[in-house]
Amino acid sequence: MFRLLERDERLFAVLLAVVMVGGLATLGLVRLRPRYQIQSYDWIVFWFAMYKVGVLALVTVNPRNTRWTFVGALGIDVILVFALLILTGGGDSTWVNLFYPLVVVNAYYFGKWMGLVLTAVAGALYWTAGWLAPPQAAWTAVVILMGMVGLPAYALGHVADRERRARVEVERLNVELTGTLSRLQAAQQELLVAERMATVGRLSLKVAHEVRNPISAIELNAELLRDLARARAGEPDMDEAAGIIASIQDQVKTLDGLTEEYLQFARFPRPNFEEESVTDLVEELAEFVRPLATRQGLTVRTETDRSTPMLEIDRGLLRQAILNLVKNGMEVLSRGGEIVLTAGVRGTGVDISVADSGPGIDAQVARKLFEPFFTTKTQGTGLGLSIARQISEALGGELSWKNRQGGGAMFTIRLPIKRVMHV
Repeated sequence: MFRLLERDERLFAVLLAVVMVGGLATLGLVRLRPRYQIQSYDWIVFWFAMYKVGVLALVTVNPRNTRWTFVGALGIDVILVFALLILTGGGDSTWVNLFYPLVVVNAYYFGKWMGLVLTAVAGALYWTAGWLAPPQAAWTAVVILMGMVGLPAYALGHVADRERRARVEVERLNVELTGTLSRLQAAQQELLVAERMATVGRLSLKVAHEVRNPISAIELNAELLRDLARARAGEPDMDEAAGIIASIQDQVKTLDGLTEEYLQFARFPRPNFEEESVTDLVEELAEFVRPLATRQGLTVRTETDRSTPMLEIDRGLLRQAILNLVKNGMEVLSRGGEIVLTAGVRGTGVDISVADSGPGIDAQVARKLFEPFFTTKTQGTGLGLSIARQISEALGGELSWKNRQGGGAMFTIRLPIKRVMHV
């Protein structure tokens, strides 16, 4: 019952009403001396009950300020008991017994220290009532009252405090357990995805190995057919045959590039660190892709800080990672636009960024952006960004992205100026 009362303060209001109204009605059955008899006592009980109903309604309507509501109700109850003591005999009044349920029940709600304070208040009011309306209460009666009220009030308040602390601790542990379970479920899902990706990776590696031999054979035969077509140039249908052969060779090169990317992802090489200039690498890579970008109607621009220090990197791997980001940008832009390559010091690291002027990355795509084999292209392996991130992490850095305010997306490889040596 106490747990229910603590969780739903309306029940506490009901309990307090039952205790106080019941005590008031029960003590009204005690015969009083003629000069202490109260006229219309039934109406006093009725209106007191209505007041408790009002407290319950207030707690129900405004559950956020119930503590102050109960403080106000406690003050009214104390004043009522004090008034009844004065009216019904002072130190000889039987209404002093109303202090017992009043103090004890409120000690449970407000705590043990409030129970002690209310005990002292009850003793002081009992003595004051006897002083204002003789006979006075003997000091022994006051002490007995305070002892009989204070001890159970303190004990119940102490138990309630411990129970509240225990409940708070249980709730805290429950929250931690819920968080742990959530993390465990997330880790389990990641493990399932990792196992699935490992299976797909092994299968892709096997398929890539098996496909390379037929691709090589097709490429060789296409070369032979091209030589025959050139030797018989001018004959009917030879020009058309040469175009078909060129198309076959283009598709073979595409297949060969895909299989090579799968194999590269599966057999990621160990980095070979050497001191290199990142700015030189970025400038050189921009010159390398500029002719192809120009044919596509794109502009390639660089913004490099020549004061960027030399870094310990694997030049070949870093070049491949940046090139993958540039290729992604060029495929997004398709026709027209700008690719900007930047390199410079940012705090304790060096940032190498590739930005495009495209439409940016959709939120739905962003969640799976770095997942292996995820792609939005009709042709592609979905490994470009995965390989770029894999390389960035192997070099001790990280790969991040963001949508630019002016439009387009920017991918940034952040490398530490001083490489951390792992033993």
